[in-house]
Formats: sequence, C-alpha cells, structure tokens
Amino acid sequence: MIAGIGIDSLEIARVEKAIAREAFLKRVFTENERAYLEEKGMAAQSAAGIFCAKEAVLKAVGLGITDVPLKDIEVLHEKSGAPYLKVYGKIGEKGGRFFLSITHTREYASAFTVWEREE
Repeated sequence: MIAGIGIDSLEIARVEKAIAREAFLKRVFTENERAYLEEKGMAAQSAAGIFCAKEAVLKAVGLGITDVPLKDIEVLHEKSGAPYLKVYGKIGEKGGRFFLSITHTREYASAFTVWEREE
C-alpha cells in the first residue's frame, strides 16, 4: 500500500555554491554519497539530485528537514546508474520501502519518491 509520496525541485546554482563549503558536504551527504559526487567531479547536478531525493523522502513520510538528520537518508546507485535509497534512524524505524526517481536539466534538479508499507 502506498503510504506517502514526495517530490522536490531545486535550482542547481544554489547547490553549486553550497557544495563548495566542506561543512555543507559533511552535514548533508554520507561518505558513500560524497564518494559518488567525487567520482562525478563534484557535479552540482548530481549533488542537487541527491539533495532533492532527501527532501522528497521527508515529504513522503511527513517529516521536516529539522526532524531528521539528512544523512539518515542515503541515496546510492546501482551499476546501471539507477538510484535507490537506504534510510536510518526515525525513517528507518517506520519500515516499508521507497521507490526513487531523480532527473535534472542544466538549471533544475527534481526527485520523486513513493513510500510503500504493508497495512
């Protein structure tokens, strides 16, 4: 059963400035996510997509950005490039599974997630 859906969009230019700050990277992205971003040459599009995915998850479960550390939501990628989620803490305790889609243009990134749980 679908328990929640979430969507988020962001101007990539905003993230481009933010990822220049080490404090932002450490607060928002897990070690695995930072490694992925380094692999991508710290591409702002990729960072923005991951950030949007985290926001979309929060919306799907009905929590705000101040309720959960953003690193409790981890965006990983299959060998094919398809993104998937691992969640920890409060969100992980809620159970269920998430489906994720991320997209971007030169100017905007967006993510959509569906949260599924058994009744």
